[in-house]
Amino acid sequence: MASTWQPDQAQLRQLAEYLRDSLSGRDPNVQKRASLMLQQAKSNPDITNYLTCILCGLPPSINLPNDDIHLARTSAAITLKNIISQRWPNINAENRDYIQSSVLQCIQDPNLQIRNFSGNVVTEIIKAGGIMGWTAVFPELLALATNERGDTTTAAQQGAMSALAKICEDNKRALDRVYQGQRPLDAILPRLYHLTNSQDPKVRALALESINVFIPQKPQILFQTLETLMHHLFQLASDPSDDVRRYVCRAFVQLIEVKPEIVIPHMEGLVTYMITQQRNHEDSELALDAAEFWLAFGEHKQLTPHLGPYLEQIIPTLLECMVYAEDDVTRLEGERDDAEEEDKEQDIKPRFAKSRPVAVNGKSSSEASNAKSANGEATGGDNDLSEGEIEEEDEDEEDPEDEWNLRKCSAAALDVLATHFHEPVFKISLPYLKQNLTHQEWPNREAAVLAIGAVADGCMDAISPHLPELIPFLLSLLQDTEPVVRKITCWALGRYSRWAMKEENRGRFFEPMMEGILKTMLDRNKSVQEGAASAFSNLEETSRYRLTPYCKPILQQFVQCFQIYKDRNMFILYDCVQTLAEHVGPQLANAELLDILMPALTERWKIVTDQSRELFPLLECLSYVATALSDAFSPYAVPIFTRCIGIVQQNLEQYLRVSNNEALDKPDKDFLITSLDLLSAIIGALPHEKSAELVSQSQPNMFSLLRYCLEDPNQDVRQSAYALLGDCASNIFPQLQPVLPSLLPVLIQQLDIDSMPDEEADAAFAVINNACWACGEIARHDKQSVMPHLNQLYERLSKIVANPDVPSSVNENAAIALGRVGLWSSAELAPRLPEFAKTFLQTIDPVEDTYEKSQALLGFNRIVGQNPQALGDSMIDYLQAAARFYSTKCPEENAKESFQQVLTGYKNIIPNFAEFVAQLTIQEQQAIHSYGV
Repeated sequence: MASTWQPDQAQLRQLAEYLRDSLSGRDPNVQKRASLMLQQAKSNPDITNYLTCILCGLPPSINLPNDDIHLARTSAAITLKNIISQRWPNINAENRDYIQSSVLQCIQDPNLQIRNFSGNVVTEIIKAGGIMGWTAVFPELLALATNERGDTTTAAQQGAMSALAKICEDNKRALDRVYQGQRPLDAILPRLYHLTNSQDPKVRALALESINVFIPQKPQILFQTLETLMHHLFQLASDPSDDVRRYVCRAFVQLIEVKPEIVIPHMEGLVTYMITQQRNHEDSELALDAAEFWLAFGEHKQLTPHLGPYLEQIIPTLLECMVYAEDDVTRLEGERDDAEEEDKEQDIKPRFAKSRPVAVNGKSSSEASNAKSANGEATGGDNDLSEGEIEEEDEDEEDPEDEWNLRKCSAAALDVLATHFHEPVFKISLPYLKQNLTHQEWPNREAAVLAIGAVADGCMDAISPHLPELIPFLLSLLQDTEPVVRKITCWALGRYSRWAMKEENRGRFFEPMMEGILKTMLDRNKSVQEGAASAFSNLEETSRYRLTPYCKPILQQFVQCFQIYKDRNMFILYDCVQTLAEHVGPQLANAELLDILMPALTERWKIVTDQSRELFPLLECLSYVATALSDAFSPYAVPIFTRCIGIVQQNLEQYLRVSNNEALDKPDKDFLITSLDLLSAIIGALPHEKSAELVSQSQPNMFSLLRYCLEDPNQDVRQSAYALLGDCASNIFPQLQPVLPSLLPVLIQQLDIDSMPDEEADAAFAVINNACWACGEIARHDKQSVMPHLNQLYERLSKIVANPDVPSSVNENAAIALGRVGLWSSAELAPRLPEFAKTFLQTIDPVEDTYEKSQALLGFNRIVGQNPQALGDSMIDYLQAAARFYSTKCPEENAKESFQQVLTGYKNIIPNFAEFVAQLTIQEQQAIHSYGV
């Protein structure tokens, strides 16, 4: 039914003016006043209708210039989206209907930006109300995108398809769930295939982009229609639109990940196609997507051999694409010496805190980590903004050197292929290297050095005979006239540090290499300093504890860098210090080394303010230093711990103020994250009694702050908060125990994977991983606190263990937590044993042999001892677990004895026990007999 709501014209005009002024940067005072007035206007129960009305276009009676109207409509869309996100369930049904019907008209607007903003609103409604909250939107959008009625404009088709693409991206998992016996994706995917035949290239590209969103999710409907998809991909491969061909390349890359064997019959055509697209000099994005194909292919061992016959075509293409493009050459040509110049604010890279992972099972809390490109630089992920959306955080352009591009991707692909094919890759590359290493043009020299570094790991045997000549030559390039060449040379040298560190090469090659990179850290060019520092950090990663004899000169060089580095390079210098601390460990506690390092760090500690973004890497660095120094960090702990508590308190208080007044600036959560991580590190590093004293004297009380952090809306904050909770349980449990009644319900709620939002799945799993670990640490200490929540805790943990869609690291940590819960609650969990025994045993089997795993198995054995008949068809799994555990170096002394007791019990109550044992391998049978059974 059409809405009868009509706006008040005066209020409509006034709101339009406020919206316009809120985005206009001409007068900051006017902008601020407009923001305050908009905040007040949100109390109007019809505010969403007014915003929707303005988004759809102001009536002629509101006489404003066209530019002002566009600003007002843009601001209305952004404001409406935010209100929907916060209040959708509280908006009355009539107003919701008005928004939904109106915004479907807006996505047909002639203006591209208005269409895109309207699509964002549509997506937000789905996100806030759920898939079943607006089922009519899907047939409406599909009808518009396909021009089902025959009179839909091209702009409207594009707007509908764009909105549909956004919905697919944000709801890729939700669309594949069953609602009332049906999966929405089963109806949507075939329509998307049909849309790839659209007459409009934009619609074709968006349709294929939407299909690609679902491929990694491996939905059932995709596998049922793979032949159809392949048909459409081959049909689109020759599409005149670069955008369409880009998504064709991406589709094949995605298919390699989920169904690798499907591409094998088409190898020859795909190789030729990808090489052609990679050599497209007009569209660098298309070329990059084609190059990604080799990376994806090379990372599948069963697929890589199929590239062998085509190496003579692929390798030269990769080498050709590793040379800087003309625009980059112009930008980089003749970089000047700038080491003494202060960094401009826009030149300083944004630094984002990395939440602290825990690794109970030998894996970090997030299975996905930032990839490193083949020249050692972190690669950026996709921009999560929807098309047409304004980024609020950072309007500065990204440094081109930090972008993942064709050059870096080609080098990474060369690295992957070298790792598989070894000598053939080097032989094909050798003529190019000989021709270009001494080339007069620096871009060719730089690309050749990049190639030398890229093949280091895979072609080491083939290249080793050349290294006695090559290493000195590379060392000479540290004096090259071009800073870009000096920078890449540092990285390439670092790639050969493992070879140079061999005892027979150490004096002749490693020490000059280390000295050369250290000296280059003081280069007269800041970009070279950065490259050298990054290379030395990588050298530390490969050399690890073997750097111990060189700590003194290394730290002395670091101290010189602290004295001359400007803001930007100070960040990576902290990384060098923390990497050294991580790998040298307690050796850093030597008094002479402390006297070199700690004055430099404490000086920075005094200089860096609580508002400086340099605080992030400094706190992160101190976390590693504290862990390495252990008790030797005690003299520095009190002021650092106290300051971290203060930063956490300030950040939480600022967030509370913003919650009550949206006009205020939101606090930067990275300050909160890094402070929580340093608190964790200090508590874990110091002797328990000193950590307990720090916590008991904290003002305000640390646990009162932690309670808020555990419920913070930011996933990274919660990840660090649960790591801190686990460290407290592990190291200062008596101080934690009194507050557990208020913290455990929060922890258990965090373990609910059904309430996890699709679009934040990776971050949410990282939080759940740390929560599982914290749960296990608490459970091993205290039955009394856990007992009131035991049933709910069991339900949550067992559900995570059994869910195949959960990352394996999270499955494993949940299994460990569940086993540790059984340490003191075996009688209560014994009746549930048939429900989780098999998945528990299969999940925990591949986990590294750690103290936590052995405790979990001890807890499981205690549960089995209470209900031995319940193992049923899990008996073979159990016997295999027992056999494998026998040969481990068991850190939990009671675990092996518990296996022996359970096995003895089974031998006594199962008449045909020997027949079960006979189903094991000979080695496993011997292990079972070794228990004395």
